[in-house]
Amino acid sequence: MAGRGRPSRSTVYNRLAGALTELNERFGGLPSPREAQEIWDDIWHQEAHHSTALEGNTLVLREVEALLDQGRAVGAKPLREYNEVQGYAEAARWVYGQALEPDAWHDGRLITLAEVRHIHHVAMTPFWNVAPHPDASGREAPGNFREHDIEAFAEGMTPPPWPLVPAQVEQWVSDVCALGLRIERNEDLGRPLPEELANTHNQFERIHPFLDGNGRTGRLVMNLVLVRLGYPPIIILKRQRDAYLAGLRRADAGDCGALGELIARAMEDNLNRFIVPNVAGPARMVPLAALVDEELSLAALRQAAQRGRLNATQGADGVWRSSRRSVEAYKAAKHRRRPRPPA
Repeated sequence: MAGRGRPSRSTVYNRLAGALTELNERFGGLPSPREAQEIWDDIWHQEAHHSTALEGNTLVLREVEALLDQGRAVGAKPLREYNEVQGYAEAARWVYGQALEPDAWHDGRLITLAEVRHIHHVAMTPFWNVAPHPDASGREAPGNFREHDIEAFAEGMTPPPWPLVPAQVEQWVSDVCALGLRIERNEDLGRPLPEELANTHNQFERIHPFLDGNGRTGRLVMNLVLVRLGYPPIIILKRQRDAYLAGLRRADAGDCGALGELIARAMEDNLNRFIVPNVAGPARMVPLAALVDEELSLAALRQAAQRGRLNATQGADGVWRSSRRSVEAYKAAKHRRRPRPPA
């Protein structure tokens, strides 16, 4: 059951489905990196920060932005942490470009085994150069599958023995491509789309094909699949780490609901925060979450809407919506100097 004021899982799924339909039918789908570089740069910064932070990286967002935009190592963090972010960011940039504008060599499949290995190679090489896995052989460098067995995790899941990894990853790639065809044909999936995506992500993590970097690679691979299917990429926020890991554990036991809901909310969040506000006109009504900036938080916008100071409407789903134009008008009125009372 949803908490008070929190929409149910089915509501989240239905809301996402409607938003995706609108994105495709009204705005012509996801904008390409060439058409909307600012959108993808925002997502790029956030993903590189949060996805590495899930693995323990301590760079804050401003340090990530300085590193990626200016090549400056701001702060006094270990070199491996800067390299980890740089490698992840390079792989994410490749993912966005190949997903929306693939090179001529791409064979048209949703994903290939070579792409999975390439993503791991790009993401992990800078990190590996300064902090290689202590147990790695020369054949287990970035881009190569592990040749070590991995002990059972604390939660109970045991990855398969290493000789089985190549065949299981090949089967995983085939399963993902088959799922993509079913989605494109609008076939009944048997369960909500976000839960199918959650199952796909969980299966990759269960194989744990590499000696290190499986979480980072799995999230990058998932975003390649998502964007190629016409869906927004996702960012699992560092504050969601416990919920994300709990969702993976539940998926290990066959329940993909919690992880599916987390993925659905992340997809909707990127639609609302980055994509729709930039492809929609200034008068377009969008959720207040899409209009947050450095000056106005979501709570401030909601309060202004509830008090009637911001031109906004509350839909049947409980979500307040306004437009960039209305927010700018509210800001202008808010900053307008009021006349001083007589002495």
